[in-house]
Amino acid sequence: MNKFKALVLTTAVTLLFASCEKNESPDLNNNQSSKISLNGHLTHKDCGFIDNNWPANAQLSTTNIINGAETNFLVGQNANIADLFNINTVPLGFAIGNGTLNAISYGAGYIIFGEGLYNFALDNGGRISVAMVQAHEVAHQLQFRNGLPSRNERTARAAELEADAFAGFYIGHADGYAAAWPAASAAYNFSSLLGDNQVNSPNHHGTAGQRRSAFRLGWLLRNNAYPGAVAFDRAIFRYYDQYVLAAALRGEFLKPEGVSQKIHEYIMSKMEELNKISSGEISEEEFEKLQ
Repeated sequence: MNKFKALVLTTAVTLLFASCEKNESPDLNNNQSSKISLNGHLTHKDCGFIDNNWPANAQLSTTNIINGAETNFLVGQNANIADLFNINTVPLGFAIGNGTLNAISYGAGYIIFGEGLYNFALDNGGRISVAMVQAHEVAHQLQFRNGLPSRNERTARAAELEADAFAGFYIGHADGYAAAWPAASAAYNFSSLLGDNQVNSPNHHGTAGQRRSAFRLGWLLRNNAYPGAVAFDRAIFRYYDQYVLAAALRGEFLKPEGVSQKIHEYIMSKMEELNKISSGEISEEEFEKLQ
């Protein structure tokens, strides 16, 4: 990996896949002109300051990112993701300009996808990487609306692991992106430094291995009918907490509600693999070669 790419990836670790609660949403001047609205909650000045999550020179658009073809792709994916997860399409804005290597899901009910991140995803995995990021951000909307994740943890890790699992489910689902594993793994590994090791920090998002295993778990559930956000949350964490996390292979395991017996048996057959992904025993390269 050359020094430039390493620098870009390190930056992505800090910025990629964010969410903001309502009290972190922009505080905007209602007297501004040329405003555009996202979900009727907040208004932004078009081609002006967005909020403190974005550079001062970033511009907001609701009509175009990169070009017409890429805009149509992202808008289409956004609609498909919402349809799979049985919610109305989440309003989507685009942050344009330098320093926009980010995507943010706001508690006020909308998502802003950065132009810089879109280009980075295209260069590192292609459109499937863009779809994965958007599914992750829509998952945060499901969390906001349903009081998820249910897991009682004082770090951001639970929310990020669950959003990764939702994204994996979408990328592999027959009614979603429907990607086979080699393409799905590329979608996730384009941001291979996404995880962090700051386990005692409230901002800890999970190690790279933990996040890969959560994405893989969601993908392995792809052929199960979507049981709803709450049931999906309970199933993900029952599997993850009792079997996936290192040193957590214990106790009698009951099939989660909303998961078919056939899919449950399939998931259980993958538990040793998932545990090794989570612990880091399965490397990024080996992760891409799984079946």
